[in-house]
Amino acid sequence: MTTTQVTLVQIDNYGPWTTTPEPRREMDLQTLQSRLFADIAQFVGHRDAYVFFTRFDNMIAVTNGVDGAAHASLQESIGNRYPVSISLGTAVAERPVDALEAANRQLQVEGSAQDEHRTEVLAGEYLTETTRADLQIAHFDVVNTTGKYTDRLNEFDTFINIERAYASLMRYLREQHGALSFFVGGDNIISVCPDLPEGAFGDAIAHVSEAVEVELQVGVGRGATAHEAGFAAKHALEDCRHDGTSVELFDVPAASD
Repeated sequence: MTTTQVTLVQIDNYGPWTTTPEPRREMDLQTLQSRLFADIAQFVGHRDAYVFFTRFDNMIAVTNGVDGAAHASLQESIGNRYPVSISLGTAVAERPVDALEAANRQLQVEGSAQDEHRTEVLAGEYLTETTRADLQIAHFDVVNTTGKYTDRLNEFDTFINIERAYASLMRYLREQHGALSFFVGGDNIISVCPDLPEGAFGDAIAHVSEAVEVELQVGVGRGATAHEAGFAAKHALEDCRHDGTSVELFDVPAASD
């Protein structure tokens, strides 16, 4: 059984801030968002956690093993260095989507994301004792992206094909299994999953192939932290590339009955 700790990172009152006292330059906003994401990624990465940008004003982190004090330190650091502050809601559940739902509620009960009086909320529960069975992470990529798309199509049409595959996979794994999937650049998608058997990943690949005619392969790993599970998934994906297989598992315990 998996146990996933999810932290929702939400910029406080961001929408109104971007237009006060008048609309801000778009590239200034893009720069702020990218730097903020990079700083948060570096902070949690040093603690073997993952963070994904989603809409940039909201980010989703997988933070198994990261305690409340570390979350408070992140919040304080951002508040000291940026013109915006962040709120953090954290929750733990067997299915990643259920942890995210609970993390969202931690912030929603404190007020609207655009309430200027709701700032720097720090709430939730923390999983500080971890085991190597806690997280299951799958690393997908598109088979032969360079040959099929990059070297044949213009970049925008290549991007459309990759995004169609991502959208199809993201929705399927969320609806069928309560997994959370994130595009992480190039042709790569990382999915944070509950306890799934090998066949479930084959079914996901078949679904995307049928729905959008894009071929995927996936490596799956298990670990106590996002880094540990994700690194195992990377090794398994390399096995797919080397052996020409669709699904490879790297040191993953058998799924529970």
